[in-house]
Amino acid sequence: MIHMTPLPNSRTEPDGSAVIRVLGYNIRSMRDDTAALARVLTACAPDLVLVQEAPIFFRWRKKLARLAAASGLVVLTGGGTAAGPAILCSLRATVERTEDVLLPLTPGQHRRGLATAVVRFAGVRFGVLSCHLSLERRERHAQGGMLLDRLAGMGVEHAIAGGDLNERPDGPTFARLATGLQDCRTAAPWGAEHTFPATAPDRRIDAVFATKGVEVLGCGVPAGLPGVTESDLRAATDHLPVLAALRIPA
Repeated sequence: MIHMTPLPNSRTEPDGSAVIRVLGYNIRSMRDDTAALARVLTACAPDLVLVQEAPIFFRWRKKLARLAAASGLVVLTGGGTAAGPAILCSLRATVERTEDVLLPLTPGQHRRGLATAVVRFAGVRFGVLSCHLSLERRERHAQGGMLLDRLAGMGVEHAIAGGDLNERPDGPTFARLATGLQDCRTAAPWGAEHTFPATAPDRRIDAVFATKGVEVLGCGVPAGLPGVTESDLRAATDHLPVLAALRIPA
């Protein structure tokens, strides 16, 4: 069990800034223990969930909506329309707009996409993006550039991006993202570090990033968070989630 300082809860500050919790999570198409998955989501109390490998085939919308409802959340965007990435949100969010983006397809590789949205929390407005980058090194690096371009074109001052990068922090694509954005885990380490595989994690390939003006209050794998059990984390999917608490200026 990892002893952790408490992660701040969601709130609106007197100065109008918003403290939010963002969870990044590869849920492996909900092929594992969905009750355990819903318990992990609920215990993390996120305002936003950046999902990878949401269901994309038969009745995928219903499956994703059922998971959101079981976790006290709603589906914001993504899933099949983004080739896997999705965004869930709490009822605290007001959605301004959403867009699912399919990335160029490399022959022989999986189709990849981005789930994106612009949301408001009280008086704070910001962009959100969920991604699952390629297993192939060159394609992954190109997709990292497309992710940064997409964030830059969203017309927002602040943004959060996260997902399964299929690469460790010392890789070129991870480094490219961490140069343009803050790697939240590096900015404010909290909880555990490694995200894969869930049964015996030995690497960090999942991350949450934020633009420079966002204050990172803590970020890491919520092993040891009250309500999050090791058995649920192992049963829910093959990745561990990344939970970040962020303060976004008004």
